[in-house]
Order: sequence, then C-alpha cells, then structure tokens
Amino acid sequence: MANMPRRVKHRKSQRRRIKGDATRGNTIQLGEFGLQSTQAGYVKAATIEAGRIAAQQYIRGIGRLFIRIFPHKPVTSTPLETRMGKGKGEPEYWVAVIKPGTIMYELSGVNEDQARICLARLAHKMPVRCRFVRKRPDLVTGGSEVN
Repeated sequence: MANMPRRVKHRKSQRRRIKGDATRGNTIQLGEFGLQSTQAGYVKAATIEAGRIAAQQYIRGIGRLFIRIFPHKPVTSTPLETRMGKGKGEPEYWVAVIKPGTIMYELSGVNEDQARICLARLAHKMPVRCRFVRKRPDLVTGGSEVN
C-alpha cells in the first residue's frame, strides 16, 4: 500500500515551481549512510515504497532503513478523451517534493560496501539524480563548547 496522508487541509493543490536547495532534511540524522538528491523533482508514493522493498530485500534484517521523505502533495489528472473545461481533475496519486540536497533514505547497521550497493539499487529507482553520502563526524556534536 502506497503512503498518503491521513487527512489534508485541501484536497487538490497547485503544482508550483521547486526553487532553491533543501534547508531542512539535508543532513544525516538517523543512520550512518544516506541517499541524497542532487536534482529537484517529485517522487511518487509508489516509487518510495518500491525503494523500501528493494532495500529491505538486500539488507535482510541486518541493518535498519530510515525513509526521510513523505508524499504530501496530491497530483490530479483528468480522464483521457475528456473535453476541455469542467474544472480540475481528481487526485490520482501522491508525491513527495524533493529539493536538491534532501536526504531521502538512510541506512545504519551495515558496512560501507553493503550500504553503497543497497543505496545504488535505490538510486536506480528514483526519478531524480542521487548520490551516496556518509555521516560527517564533525556535525555530531551540533554546538560549540564553552569552557
């Protein structure tokens, strides 16, 4: 079953342009390795689920997979061979809005070689260009220490 929100304020939304880089969700928080987008785009809920299944099949309970994106935006379409007019179509599927720099998936509990192979399998399924990233040790503390 593909992800979708339980309830939304507005049933239909406008598409809008994806501007700028990700300012939130652009650092690894939960795992040691991550899949980071380098392009902007929309990722369908079914694609997110397909990536989850591919990763779970590869890691087989050894490590842990974290999904950092969620499809909040509905995409509407009118049926084929319908005349112009008659308003906006019905919601067809849900997408996650991805900005460049967004961490989409994270892995923990596996070594780097396994993580690279697993996240490469995920990257093939994604409609945006992605890259493998590793947790930076200098960002772990999060603040400056005062003596």
